[in-house]
Amino acid sequence: MGQARPIRSLALVIEADHDKRALISTLLEETEMQVIECDSAEAALAVLHIKGGRVAIAFTDVELAGRLDGIEFAQILKSEFPDVPVIVTSRNPRDPENLPDTAIYMAQPWRPLDVLIVAERARRAA
Repeated sequence: MGQARPIRSLALVIEADHDKRALISTLLEETEMQVIECDSAEAALAVLHIKGGRVAIAFTDVELAGRLDGIEFAQILKSEFPDVPVIVTSRNPRDPENLPDTAIYMAQPWRPLDVLIVAERARRAA
């Protein structure tokens, strides 16, 4: 028998805007995941280094507090945590061109239902 896979029950929400971060977190909590909120990619990477095996998905905006943006975060995530799907959202239509091929792009504005649908698909695909 093989080892059981760890239960991935955490969602990381990386968003500089407090209100957007709270909305996304509330939506993802509806999928019965625990949510950890971060305002920067650096904070999210620190969480991943501690809880990486439990993280089911990461949802990030491109514009973040801190030195790294959401695109750089997605690139690091692909390299260091390839099993964690990342959803990247932005208002800039040029941003998807720079994303790693494993990232899922959601253009803004999005509807709350879209967040739930995309997050569940990403979680199941992982």
